Amino acid sequence: MAASLAGAVDLAAVQARNEAAARAAAAPPPSATAPAGAPGSAVIDVTEATFQSEVLDRSFQVPVVLDLWAEWCGPCKQLSPVLERLAAEGAGSWVLAKVDVDANPALAQGLRVQGIPAVKAVWQGQLVAEFTGAIPEEQARQFVTELVAATSGGAVPGAAKGDGEAEEPEDPRLDAAEAALDRGDLAAAEAAYQAILETEPEHPVAGLALRQVQLFRRAEEAGPDALAAAEAAPDDIAAQTRAADFLLGTGDVDAAFGWLLDVVRRTAGEERDAARQHLVELFGIVGDEDPRVGPARRALMTALF
Repeated sequence: MAASLAGAVDLAAVQARNEAAARAAAAPPPSATAPAGAPGSAVIDVTEATFQSEVLDRSFQVPVVLDLWAEWCGPCKQLSPVLERLAAEGAGSWVLAKVDVDANPALAQGLRVQGIPAVKAVWQGQLVAEFTGAIPEEQARQFVTELVAATSGGAVPGAAKGDGEAEEPEDPRLDAAEAALDRGDLAAAEAAYQAILETEPEHPVAGLALRQVQLFRRAEEAGPDALAAAEAAPDDIAAQTRAADFLLGTGDVDAAFGWLLDVVRRTAGEERDAARQHLVELFGIVGDEDPRVGPARRALMTALF
């Protein structure tokens, strides 16, 4: 099943991302109770020396919002307190990383800062959204809300496992599900994964595997007529999500993402939110290590904000 979703992957980039993710897993999660500016706080001052750990690595736990400012910048002094207040409200679901561009010119140059205040959002080591200039609090709140919804969904990471903890052993209960997959029996595989989750809801493998199986079952049920049905009923969100499921189930990842991105762009309110949620679900099924997910997340942020 995973093979049908696989694409060409830059192995060096994947290795670097895996190493960053491992460092993030070993670090404590951000905390709204930590003093502002301290490592692990929801609001932190970042320098060129700490950018890797506090922005790039941290972005594998939660989205990180960069606030690029300078002491002489009047609009910065209007926007920064708003962002700090929103970060405190976020209770660790995202991190505000403040960068003094005068003290860190190499960072400003590397981030291609054209003017300040500049705000850039980073997720999984990639830039996913940005804006320049002071904006009203309502718009800043919308930016952060849409960012969290399109990335982590608001989940706050738990404490990392200690170095002395043993790795999870192989689970023999997975054998039945894998055997069902080998013979093409998706219903039996789904039942096997569900049985595991009924007794162990946080199982490290069964949850994602179940979502993948359910996706393939939805794709089978939708069938090749799903595309024509969606085109004939552009306002039917259920038809649009079925079409995306069919495309992803046949391995056309870009087309599946593009289909729902188009729906997000041309809808509003509950319909747009339903399309957004389904697209984020598909991101989770494909996995952030896939090179097509990062650009699609950035496109989603652009469409939402």
